[in-house]
Amino acid sequence: MEKFMIPAAEKILKGDKMLKSIDTDVFESLRTKNVDALIAAKNSGSRIIGMYCAYCPRELILAAGAIPIGLCGTVESAIPDAEKDLPRNLCPMVKSSYGLAVSDKCPYFALSDMVIGETTCDGKKKMFEIMESKNIKDVYVMHLPQMPDNNVSVDLWLSELRRLKDYLGKKFHVQITDAKLREAIHITNEEKRVLQKLLDLNQQQPVLISGMDMLKITYRIGFHPDRKEAIRLIEQVADGVNRAFPAGDLKTKRILLTGTPVGIGSEKVIKLVEESNALIVAQENCGGYKNVGLHIDENDPIDPLLLMARKYMKIPCSVMSPNNDRIDLIKKMIRDFHIDGVIDLTWQACHTYNLESYMVAKAVKDDMGLPFLHLETDYSQSDVETLRVRIEAFLEMIN
Repeated sequence: MEKFMIPAAEKILKGDKMLKSIDTDVFESLRTKNVDALIAAKNSGSRIIGMYCAYCPRELILAAGAIPIGLCGTVESAIPDAEKDLPRNLCPMVKSSYGLAVSDKCPYFALSDMVIGETTCDGKKKMFEIMESKNIKDVYVMHLPQMPDNNVSVDLWLSELRRLKDYLGKKFHVQITDAKLREAIHITNEEKRVLQKLLDLNQQQPVLISGMDMLKITYRIGFHPDRKEAIRLIEQVADGVNRAFPAGDLKTKRILLTGTPVGIGSEKVIKLVEESNALIVAQENCGGYKNVGLHIDENDPIDPLLLMARKYMKIPCSVMSPNNDRIDLIKKMIRDFHIDGVIDLTWQACHTYNLESYMVAKAVKDDMGLPFLHLETDYSQSDVETLRVRIEAFLEMIN
């Protein structure tokens, strides 16, 4: 497989004075290289498994000798294709994911041998059912228990992991051993370690990298088919950013973005904040900080599937109830990243995040004494100016 250095890393390591706005075109070339590398891997006989969520057990995919690859769901252009089958008043992430699948516009979906889904929300659950009924792709759905840190939930998720292990073993004619699982656990632990190293750079004052640049780096590297190479590249970027000039100064307002996931194509809130001379210094969402701190003890001798089940049940997603760990994480991030204000983003029709915004607002305003703004929107550009006015007013509240 072709080895390459992420262009941003080349730029930083060559000594550019400012890491400010990385051209989208630069990272689009990384997307092309990712797809080319994935095609080469598939042509050489590798199996590719698409996934949509942090709850998908990457370790099992790796242990089966397959390549786990995240699937697209962040662009508005795919939504009209989805609305031919799905209701218009559905979460834009669900519609975008489905639209890219049925229109065959996502190269990662097209290259996948199968898709692993999970019952995190009603929209995704029924989307997978419709997708499977149309025979678009082999869809395997895991049933996610939604009571965190609960022995019953851990046992239920452990049974789902065992069921998936058996399925992958039979489908791809492989034996998934404990040794292979432990090697996969090591790889995912390392990936979390270097991602946290990169994200934690913005705990420094002034901020080292803007929210848009951080999104472009983590989003594009997230599609890399070779996880060991991705780990190396992320660490290389982190070391380079640490030697770069800041993206802001000590007076720049530091904003924490919480809530629903954001990707390239759905980043309008980040853009609006940073066009208003503030910086998104951290994101508490699935593509950000939500689960980078979750590691498995590689020296623990018990069943590696049980270790995995315990880890995944600690992901503080809004589908979990109660979800106290998410509130604790937000408070910790406020302290660690020296946050001046919090924006909580909800995609329209994402009921769990919308409802949970009540608890987030209470924690931010009452417990932490910070300004708070809740935004509910979709992927369209129709409300950009309204959002801009609300964001600018919010930033003016910050001393």
